[in-house]
Amino acid sequence: MEQLFINWLIEYGYIILFVWSIMEGETGLVMAGVLSHTGDLDLTTSIIVAGLGGFTGDQIYFYIGRYNKKYINKLLRSQRRKFALANILLNRYGWMVVFIQRYLYGLRTIIPMAIGTTRYSAKMFAIVNLIAAMIWATITIMFAYIFGEEILKVIHIAREYWYVALPLGMIIAGGVWYYFHKVTKKN
Repeated sequence: MEQLFINWLIEYGYIILFVWSIMEGETGLVMAGVLSHTGDLDLTTSIIVAGLGGFTGDQIYFYIGRYNKKYINKLLRSQRRKFALANILLNRYGWMVVFIQRYLYGLRTIIPMAIGTTRYSAKMFAIVNLIAAMIWATITIMFAYIFGEEILKVIHIAREYWYVALPLGMIIAGGVWYYFHKVTKKN
């Protein structure tokens, strides 16, 4: 089963990377960097595909916010503090928020939707978003490409000692989730 998954990554890697970049990104970009390090994917193509995927995802979220403002506000009522934070950041920092939103855990999908609900220029959002997506893809994939050997060693150790790696990974993921959930929750 594991070899089948690896074969799919190699055969359909760019398609998987594009779709993954639309939805989430970082994990897929790290995998693309490691596969580029091993020679299974082309580094430049991976960066372009991932950047276009990230750009596409944020454009989708932007236009969801732009054309479904009432529905978004109703649907994401529990996220209204994040929406308010996104609007405050947009008013204070302008286009820089479009640029840095990819690095803000928990706000990555909220910020483009929140920006879409405002009168922010769709053209300006698209331009800054494209540049930001390409820089994001380049930094993340290059990092994984450069440290590919070390990442492969960690994966090998995690596979060998899965009974330690799995609970440790769950604790770390839970801690990150708890921290960001607490930060965005009303005091």
